[in-house]
Amino acid sequence: MKRSDSWKTKVALAAVVAAGSVGSALAQGGPVRIGVLNDQSGLYAEFGGVGSVTAAKMAVEDFGGKALGRDIEVISADHGNKVDNAVQIARKWFDSDGVLAIVDMTNSGAAIAVQGLAKEKRRITIASGPGTQRLTQEDCSPTGFHWTWDTYSSVVGTARNVLKEGGKSWFILAADYAFGKQMSEDLRSVVTANGGTIAGEVRAPLSTSDFSSFLLQAQSSKAQIIALANGGADTTNSIKQAAEFGIVQGGQRLASMALVISDVHALGLKAAQGIVATDAFYWDRDDETRAFGNRYMKLAGRMPGMIQAGVYSSVLQYLKAMKSAGTDDADAVAAKLRELPVNDVFAKNGKVRVDGKMVHDMYLIQVKAPSESKGPWDYYKILGTIPGDEAASPLSESKCPLVKK
Repeated sequence: MKRSDSWKTKVALAAVVAAGSVGSALAQGGPVRIGVLNDQSGLYAEFGGVGSVTAAKMAVEDFGGKALGRDIEVISADHGNKVDNAVQIARKWFDSDGVLAIVDMTNSGAAIAVQGLAKEKRRITIASGPGTQRLTQEDCSPTGFHWTWDTYSSVVGTARNVLKEGGKSWFILAADYAFGKQMSEDLRSVVTANGGTIAGEVRAPLSTSDFSSFLLQAQSSKAQIIALANGGADTTNSIKQAAEFGIVQGGQRLASMALVISDVHALGLKAAQGIVATDAFYWDRDDETRAFGNRYMKLAGRMPGMIQAGVYSSVLQYLKAMKSAGTDDADAVAAKLRELPVNDVFAKNGKVRVDGKMVHDMYLIQVKAPSESKGPWDYYKILGTIPGDEAASPLSESKCPLVKK
């Protein structure tokens, strides 16, 4: 190598090292910035939406507003349920805006892509809105976490309970993307393992406004249970249209695999009554959740669902982990997230596994009849608690490379 080439190489290496040092110094000296990335204008706008931003800010306030002696800032963006938009926003946040962690990420495809980018950039992601298990299975990440629910935790309680009550034949109406496909697979597994049968399945495009052809196929199958493996506005629209076809009146039952309290509010109890689902949070569960719910109500004008409560918990735990680690370094914070127990309004004695899954109790709920409700947002009867270890898919069956068999 010529002397001039050697000199140029040394200069280039020095520049790379200097750039890394400047970036690290900037991160250490600037605010602790957390990004809430989700759907704020489409079918999942009520699922998480701007309510998740409110919940994140509540967590920052409860933590004291500072971490490692630096101000904490919450920023947000709407990815519009488009994977390329989500990645573009996340890349800018990481490269230009000093964002250290991204939370919520409602939409499974977007969450998988952003978690992959964060792994490359050594930043933290904590998913609350997405349902796909791929985040803690084949696409798991050392710096990626799945906090609130997934397709397995949602299916296991609902399906087992309905099967015990005699609902043996099922028809699946699933959303035609990663979340719906995973939900369908999990549902088939649980139903058949517990003595049930699948009479048929149909997949509906995301954000479709007309479920008539799909519901007519479900109705003609004569299945006892029609499982709705969709979410957000797709769930509410399919339930509304099922009522128009008289499906429940005809003797078939609806079971929602991803129902949140905002869905019930949008539907009204007359349309939603009797639906059985699994939820991670109910604001009226105890005194602590009621206090949290009422505080959130004053800020957001509505009660929080499991996604907002999960975002609150994930942001609070992220800040606790940073404090315990004494640094914002993603690897050090990720290690603390896996080490520290989760005890807050959302979860008691929660634990984060090596695959990034936060294991916590889930609740089997049934939507009240109008005559049972005492007023607005008094919508659920809690039928039972599903212990966290039962609600989480077994590590022995994991496809996550971080899990040692």
